Amino acid sequence: MGTKIDKKIIGYGIKPGKENQSAPTEPKPEPKAEIIRMHEKLERPDVLLGSTYKIKPPFSEHALYITINDMVLNRGTEHEHRQPFEIFINSKNMEHFQWIVALTRIMSAVFRKGGDVTFLVEEMHSVFDPKGGYLKKGGRYVPSLVAEIGDVVETHLRKIGMLSDPEIDEHRQEYLDDLRMRYEAAKGIVSPADDGEEARFPEGSSLCEKCHTIAVIRMDGCMTCLACGDSKCG
Repeated sequence: MGTKIDKKIIGYGIKPGKENQSAPTEPKPEPKAEIIRMHEKLERPDVLLGSTYKIKPPFSEHALYITINDMVLNRGTEHEHRQPFEIFINSKNMEHFQWIVALTRIMSAVFRKGGDVTFLVEEMHSVFDPKGGYLKKGGRYVPSLVAEIGDVVETHLRKIGMLSDPEIDEHRQEYLDDLRMRYEAAKGIVSPADDGEEARFPEGSSLCEKCHTIAVIRMDGCMTCLACGDSKCG
């Protein structure tokens, strides 16, 4: 039934019907915790978690103490992890003071940039001393002092989970252990007791081109590294 309008129309609207009624709103999802990522503008907290490592190059009278401090990001959440924030190197030996200060400041700046900083390890390992490298305990060759500092950085990144340890297959490790035992038995070598130092390899071993450890022996006509398993026979 129509309705007669006697007055002047000055506006109009649409009365909501069943078809125009809004659908029930879905409950809003709970806000997730904001993920904090490392960047250069992130302020340094008053307290950082740190680890100090000692290295003693054979050509230096005094040891070097390397301290790496980490910032804990997203503390208390499933995304919690440690990220390197700064590095310091201290020693009584002032011979390398100038370039060590420059190196640590640059590395600390890279740490504060955030992201993947593991590339530093490979870059430092590729630095060679023109005077020649040296051997660490256990017979591992390092090409320079910078490369050994890189070893410390690598150890720390593995400790906090940014790098994973390369694992040798269980069967291959058993083969290497058996090969070493047979070699030592044939040469009449008595293995020293485990005193907590790095693994020692038979005298007369040669340098492995893969892992830079003096652990390559000839056994059954094949040159094999007892440290990493690299073999000329494939």
